[in-house]
Amino acid sequence: MSSPFVGQVIDLLAALMLLIAFAMLAQRRLLRLIHLFALQGAVLTLNTMVVAVTLVQSHLWFSVALNLVLKVIVLPMILIRVVNRLGLRRDAESVGNLPFIMLVAVVLVILSFNVALPISRLAGTITRGTLGIAMASMLIAFLMMITRRKAVAQVVGFLAMENALFFAATSATYGMPMVVELGIALDVLVGTFIFGIFFFQIRETFDSLDTRSLERLGGRE
Repeated sequence: MSSPFVGQVIDLLAALMLLIAFAMLAQRRLLRLIHLFALQGAVLTLNTMVVAVTLVQSHLWFSVALNLVLKVIVLPMILIRVVNRLGLRRDAESVGNLPFIMLVAVVLVILSFNVALPISRLAGTITRGTLGIAMASMLIAFLMMITRRKAVAQVVGFLAMENALFFAATSATYGMPMVVELGIALDVLVGTFIFGIFFFQIRETFDSLDTRSLERLGGRE
């Protein structure tokens, strides 16, 4: 597999990551949002596979299996189970107007490319555009976290941020040591279980997962 072709494949996968990030930002139905997260995990898995084949890095195949099991299967299943048990189907509310939020996301993409360009030129990575796209995807996921009112959507945004960071680590730095990958995977999995417990506790206390209930509680103190 030639290097220019590999660069084009990774650029294509990076563009898909960014498009999915925009789709997640615009999505209002929680189940579809979780499906988009699983799709993003599949793109991340495919990108890691391409890098593993190109660089002949055996430890990256562990990352491929880890992403496939954790990001594409386990975490989406846990989130879907939580949504179904809580009876959530739609997250219609967000902080601010959707067109304005999308405009902010476009600005974040431009800013990310301007910040990442000098770093990419010095790094000598497989493809220079991936760092900017990964940074943009991470900022868009963070924007989704702060503009959604439902706790489940905020957790999906947090997990999407981790996907973007992993994409940058795989494409720009040729992967992380296996011990680091195991630690991150375990932290994400345990964190998701803890978030699920919090979801049920918040639902039992406030009969809603709208974070404005917590804001009203804080205002009474």
